[in-house]
Amino acid sequence: MSELLARDFGVTVYHYDYHDARGHQDRRIARRVALGEPVADPEPEQVWTGRSPEEMAAETLAGFPVRFEWALDDLRALSTGRPAIAEGWGLRPELVAPLIDSVRRMVVLVPTEDFRQHQIRTLRRAGALGVPVGDPARAQANRIARDRLVAEDVVRGARRLGIRVIEVDGTRDAAGVAALVAEHFGPWLRA
Repeated sequence: MSELLARDFGVTVYHYDYHDARGHQDRRIARRVALGEPVADPEPEQVWTGRSPEEMAAETLAGFPVRFEWALDDLRALSTGRPAIAEGWGLRPELVAPLIDSVRRMVVLVPTEDFRQHQIRTLRRAGALGVPVGDPARAQANRIARDRLVAEDVVRGARRLGIRVIEVDGTRDAAGVAALVAEHFGPWLRA
């Protein structure tokens, strides 16, 4: 969806999820060393089946502030003559809101439960975990439950701060959702 905005409005897109998964690994390791934690990533079994979805969600939410600082470093270093849009699940309302001059400069997209289930049924990457574990069904159920809890948290945070929430329910295709977002950001996209 952000790529459609880039194409239609000439904006630069910062993909939080891409940078967090790839570009921030060195920072993740350095932080572990500084904290005296094991350097290696935990084993998939421990990550996906060794904890409850609530524990997984709590750990994910607790990690967002540190990872947000890394994203801010990336954004500060971004050199572009065009407006920029940053997107991704780690750009949390409580982290972004203090840095923007208007809550209209942020929008939260979140799938409805029906659309989430549709994605699980139809998208290969959503329907399977993709890492070897002893109980793939439990690991996938844990991931889905964790993601649901994290999504519920972002909606609560956005609504508390007066940030618009757009529920993606599948009635609009990507271009339709992009049009809603473009309408929301219209004053800045036209500038």
